[in-house]
Amino acid sequence: MMTVNEVSKLTGVSIRALQYYDKIGLLHPAEYTEAGYRLYDNTTLERLQQILLFRELEFSLKEIQSILQSPDFDRDRALDQQICLLTLKKEHIENLITFARGLKQVGGMNMDFSAFDTAKMDEYATKAKEKWQHTNAYQEYTQKNKGRSKDAEEALARGLMLIFSDFGKCKDGDPALPEAQALVKRLQAYISENYYQCTPEILQTLGAMYGAGGEFTENIDKAGGEGTAKFVERAISIYCK
Repeated sequence: MMTVNEVSKLTGVSIRALQYYDKIGLLHPAEYTEAGYRLYDNTTLERLQQILLFRELEFSLKEIQSILQSPDFDRDRALDQQICLLTLKKEHIENLITFARGLKQVGGMNMDFSAFDTAKMDEYATKAKEKWQHTNAYQEYTQKNKGRSKDAEEALARGLMLIFSDFGKCKDGDPALPEAQALVKRLQAYISENYYQCTPEILQTLGAMYGAGGEFTENIDKAGGEGTAKFVERAISIYCK
């Protein structure tokens, strides 16, 4: 675990920014000390890397929050986009360096302004945003989340964790039993009502995310006990067949 001060020194993100990310629900610490100090683990640091890379794509914090919480989020696809944009930025900077060196060598005025052109980079960033923002789930989540207070968001998150807590009560049994399957149905209905229409395809994707390790798995296991996330994944897989 790392303190907020240690994370700030490691990443270059200010303490104030990290506190703000927590306040708006973009990056919650892994836990808090009894005195209320924020503590960060490897999972939260990995999420912070995603946030910072999306900032390089010039996404707003609200856009980043919606994307990271969307069932359509694909880490590999995001990294491909980020690598491409950073490569374009690198080319742009190299062109500016060449241009500046040319001015120094020849002196005088150069009326060629092409080195300042960012159209290609801007076009790619726009298309990257559109690929995320034009999914139905993203649009619906954004619409439903508009105007929600932090307290309302936290209340919804607690409601979701209560469902996982109930999964934990039957995690030692067969995920095909009616009790577990009823909880999957309840989970699907809760997501559809409060976040986005949770189709069987999206539900199955969520199930795989729940059991894949990382922040989702850890949070679900905290709510229902170790092994709950994997149990939920199996129960969802059976439900969606």
